[in-house]
Formats: sequence, C-alpha cells, structure tokens
Amino acid sequence: MASFCRIFKLVAVLNIIYLMVTNLAWSIRSSSMSDLEAPLRPKRKKIWVDYFVSFRWIIVIFVVLPISFTIYFLTYLGDVRSECKSFKRRQKEHDKNVKKVMDRLKQRNPSKDGLVCTARKPYIAVGMRNVDYKRARHFEVDLSEFRNILDIDRERMIARVEPLVNMGQISRVTVPMNLSLAVVAELDDLTVGGLINGYGIEGSSHLYGLFSDTVVAYEIVLADGRVVRATKDNEYSDLFYSIPWSQGTLGLLVSAEIKLIPIKEYMKLTYKPVVGNLKEIAQAYIDSFAPRDGDQDNPEKVPDFVETMIYTPTEAVCMTGRYASKEEAKKKGNVINSVGWWFKPWFYQHAQTALKKGEFVEYIPTRDYYHRHTRCLYWEGKLILPFADQWWFRWTLGWIMPPKVSLLKATQGEAIRNYYHEMHVIQDMLVPLYKVGDALEWAHREMEVYPIWLCPHRLYKLPVKTMVYPEPGFELEHKQGDTEYAQMYTDVGIYYSPGPVLRGEEFDGAEAVRRMESWLIENHGFQPQYAVSELNEKSFWRMFDASLYENSRKKYGAVGTFMSVYYKCKKGRKTEKEVQEAEQAHLETAYAEIDQPMD
Repeated sequence: MASFCRIFKLVAVLNIIYLMVTNLAWSIRSSSMSDLEAPLRPKRKKIWVDYFVSFRWIIVIFVVLPISFTIYFLTYLGDVRSECKSFKRRQKEHDKNVKKVMDRLKQRNPSKDGLVCTARKPYIAVGMRNVDYKRARHFEVDLSEFRNILDIDRERMIARVEPLVNMGQISRVTVPMNLSLAVVAELDDLTVGGLINGYGIEGSSHLYGLFSDTVVAYEIVLADGRVVRATKDNEYSDLFYSIPWSQGTLGLLVSAEIKLIPIKEYMKLTYKPVVGNLKEIAQAYIDSFAPRDGDQDNPEKVPDFVETMIYTPTEAVCMTGRYASKEEAKKKGNVINSVGWWFKPWFYQHAQTALKKGEFVEYIPTRDYYHRHTRCLYWEGKLILPFADQWWFRWTLGWIMPPKVSLLKATQGEAIRNYYHEMHVIQDMLVPLYKVGDALEWAHREMEVYPIWLCPHRLYKLPVKTMVYPEPGFELEHKQGDTEYAQMYTDVGIYYSPGPVLRGEEFDGAEAVRRMESWLIENHGFQPQYAVSELNEKSFWRMFDASLYENSRKKYGAVGTFMSVYYKCKKGRKTEKEVQEAEQAHLETAYAEIDQPMD
C-alpha cells in the first residue's frame, strides 16, 4: 500500500512538471502569432469552475481511478463466478428474477405510485444526458441481477444475454470460441440493454447495421406484468420494431437473443493517411469501404471493419480491417501489435503516426481491436488526465485506466456538469453517407472540435416505419454505399473541447447543439439519445418518427406506466407534476402522427 501511494505521489509531481512545460509551450506558441491575428470570438473571463476543472485530475487520480479499478476487479470476479455456472442454472436464476420483476409490476398502484423506472442510480448510465427524470416520484424495479450470459448457441449462431451484460464481458467469452457479436461497441462498459434501447455502433456496422439490428428476439416484461417474446415475424412484431431507440419506455427488457458471427484470431488493419480539405477527406473515407461500382455486398471489395479519424481540417487516417488467422498474422515480416496492453500508446495517437510514416499494415489481436478505444475513452482521457498518455504514466499507472464514466459523473457537482454542457461537446451526428462532407464542414465552422470520429452504418428499409428510418426513395438514387435494402449512413463523432474554448474564447455550447439539431432535422439526420439534447417536443418528433412507437405505447399499456421517450430524454429537472402533465399532453399531442401513411 505504501509503495502504491509513492507511485501516486511520483505521478503527481511528474504531472505538475508536465503541465508547466505544456503551458510554457502554449505561451511561446501564442506569442509567436502575429498581432494582426484577432481571435475568432471575444475572450471569455475565467471563473472558479475553470480552475477546478483544470485540477480535477487530482480527484481523478487519487479517488476515481483507485475506486474504478476496485469496481472493475470485483465485477470481473462476479463475471467469472457467473461463467462457472451451467447455462441451465443461469436460466433457472433468470426465470426466478423475471418472476420477481413481474410480481413487482403487479404491485404498483397506478393512482398512488409514480411512473416505473429501474432502481439504477442516475449516475450509473454511461450516457452524458442528465438522468433527472428519477428526481420525480417513481416506482422502482430492480434489474441489477440481470447481468448473465444465458446461452451461446453455436448451431443457431445466437447469444442469449441479459440486459446488463457489457461488451467486455461478452467478448471475453465469445472471442476464444472464434465467435463474436456482429456489432461489438468499442467501450467495455456499454451494456446490451443500453445499446438496444439507445444507440450502438461499431466499425462493422456498415455490414450489419446498428447494434439493435443484430437482435433476433427480445424478452420484455410489459406494463401489466406479462412477459412476452417479440420477434420480427411473430404476434409482437410491432413491439419488436418499436424497442430500438425507445429508452426502455415500452417495457422492461430482461433478455435478448443476438446474432453471432464467426471470426478469426487477428484483425489485419491498414492505416492510410489522407491529406486534403474536408470534402476530400470525406470522399477518401467513403472510398475506403464503398465501391464506386455499387458492389457493396462483395466481401472482396468491402472490409470487415471501417473507421476514420480526422485530426485537423486537412489531415486524417482511414483504417480498414479484415479478420486474419493466427497463422497469417505470425508469418515472417508481419507486425503484431497487442494494443490492449496498459503501457501501449493510446490507439488514436498510434493511428496518427501514419501521417508521418505513411501507409502501413499491422495485425492486432481481435479482442484488443474491439476495445481499442476503451483505455483512453476515444480521446476524452486527454481532457480528464492531461498527462495519462505520457510514457511514464502508462508504464506506472496505465493498468488502472480507464476511470469509470459513472464515477466521473458521480464526483462532479451540478456546477461542473453544467460547465461541461457549455464548454464541451459529446455529440454524434448520424447523417446520410453522401452528406458527410457537408456535416464535417458544418462541424468545423460551428464547433471546431478535433479529432473527429467517422464510422459508417446501414439504415435498413424495414416493413414498418420505425423511429429512425432511411430517406424515402433512397433505393432509386443508387448513391455510393447504398443498396436496394439499406441506405448507408455515417456517424460523425464529435467529442472534445471546441477550439474556441481551448483558446479561451466565448462559446455557447447549448446554442451550438441547438444549431446542430436543426441542421440534422433539415438533412434527415439523427442525434443519439445518450447525448444532451436541446430539442423541444415538436422538434424531437420532427427528427424521429412517432407513429409506430406511439401505437405500441397505447397497445401495450405503456402510457401512464412508463415515461414517454421524449420526456425521458428531455434536458433538465423533472418534477412529479411535470411528468404527469407531460404524459397527459403526450396522449393528445399533435406531433405524433399516428395515422400517417408510410412513404
């Protein structure tokens, strides 16, 4: 314990030296700028929160990281204990826990009790929006026991899992079998339930769609306590198509059957640097996975994994991956890079080296590749711990990274939370692929945030119109990346402090998000609901389609039992009175066009 404390003290001293050198370098850089270069915006006066945020690393390193590591370790032990049980025993425990949920819902008195929500603490959610709906009086249902993998069916190529199973847990079990979920979201802590009810994407989504598109069946406990199994072709097919993006407002998800795919031991990853303007970078990104001849379903022309990271308005690195066997990876001359080790450079910084040394290829163990952004939380880790990417930190304390997002949220007060909402951007813009260049130019002009993450995904043409749907008539246009059955979209991930904030200039984060949301609505784009939204109800239902969702809420008794998805996502505090008034208004809303015909 004493040696552990000495390491922390050493790291603290090194960090102070690092920050002093960084500030000196920034001062020299600023003084070398021409006096004729006026700032883009007026300078902002610093307040006490600015200084607190600058030194928040002290709390993170001495409080958050040790507790995070302890929680990770105890959770791992719990997962191992669960994996030692037979599938039969896990199923028996699952049935028992489902019965508890059913009985709990039947105990609710609608005239006395509040709306139903889970007993999970508000800060536990990985998303950045405020979970303030739990401040209103509510009826809690405990789902904390639902974190088991119930079955791995090799014949059907299906994994049956409970909603609190996370990506790290499922990949640890399936990858040694040379199996994987078709879509494995990058961050370990993301759960199956969150990815289904919210938003889940990965570099394989250009082949398989979003995480919810890979689900074969849902086991849902409805408002009246009944448990049903919903598939795309049974009597609950409308519920099946309504669940994605619904944020748990139709029923309580207690298990899901998810598609598995065969994989190999390694990912052969090609790093290709791109230099040009944002439109040229966008085209290079599109060309990296979408053949210009339209042969989008040809595995010879389309890689297994795709992502691009844009580091400046003129520099990016496109990455494409293909599964490779152990025998291929270990051939003489091939480079193997186990990026999962704690002392390795952060992945986004490693990829950036392609800008200097040119295109290169390496082989990464498949599970390491899946979770390549976990340790540094994409590049958000650089803001949380400015020195954590340095070699001396990675070698001494890199093994306890990353801090749990839930603990980061729990250790920030309301003033800090509001500061991040105003001075920080964590947003995803989901736009049609052919509009990615326009989206990049808009993001640069309005937010100036770098790096930017690009990841494509299919948006399927379904037999019903869901909350998120492709552009009408897309299949007739034959744009690059599209097929007859799906339109190619892309995620433009914007996560960091905007340029004006880094330069000490004024920046209105809420207004920037409002403009982003308006741009998305005008361009048939979507905003994932994990992010902080400024949408009012009318604009929310302009962005998303309410018809199927509202029909399902009425049909399955969710109205008056579960909060509506808009109100659950709405920014700000929510009192019991506001919740009740919103529910009543939602029954009569003009925004939900229930009888709107399909396009």
